Amino acid sequence: MMTHPFLTMIAREWQIKRQGAVQWLYPLVLFLLIITLFPLAIGNEPKLLLRLAPSAVWIAALLALVIGVDDLFRSEFDNGTLAQMVVAKAPLTIWVLARLLVHWLFSAGVVAVLSLLVIVLFEMPFGEAGILMVSILVGSPILLGLSAIASSLTLTLKNGAVLVPLIALPMQLPVLIFATGAVDLYATGLNGLPTLALLAAGSIITVLVTPWVVASVLKMAWAD
Repeated sequence: MMTHPFLTMIAREWQIKRQGAVQWLYPLVLFLLIITLFPLAIGNEPKLLLRLAPSAVWIAALLALVIGVDDLFRSEFDNGTLAQMVVAKAPLTIWVLARLLVHWLFSAGVVAVLSLLVIVLFEMPFGEAGILMVSILVGSPILLGLSAIASSLTLTLKNGAVLVPLIALPMQLPVLIFATGAVDLYATGLNGLPTLALLAAGSIITVLVTPWVVASVLKMAWAD
């Protein structure tokens, strides 16, 4: 039975991620260090910790997602794999989507689960912690999509890794504001679901558009 190219690429990217465990474990360790050390730095002030928890977790999640994104396509560009795919007219858009999906699972998916540690570290109620986890799940695809576009744009530059966060972060800040705002709304007894729905809509658009944009930029980078 024929296997769909997307499923084949998903399996390939999954295997690559498993073999390069250090590359995706490092951002997760950084995330854990930030949310663990933050309460120690603030001190034993429960109300202050609870108020700062969504922002602290989201900043840690943002840093964990941005780190390593500059290497998403660089190895294939350097070793000639990208050139072979372009010449062979391989479905570059599907490959980009598969790579981003697996990267998201190994980064944002795990970060969302680890964010539940705020229940212990920040003494956050279960309901607020659940909203925080959902906000990471529905908002992180936008962050990853913007970072992927920035990574592809700087692929041919010598110091492109430095420019990726400088390009992506200004566009990612609204996501952080909306996500933390949804948690704050829930904490004050208001409905934060419309804000989460807005983030989810943005993520859907990002998933639909980003693979095409990145694939086009990668083709231009190879042509140059």
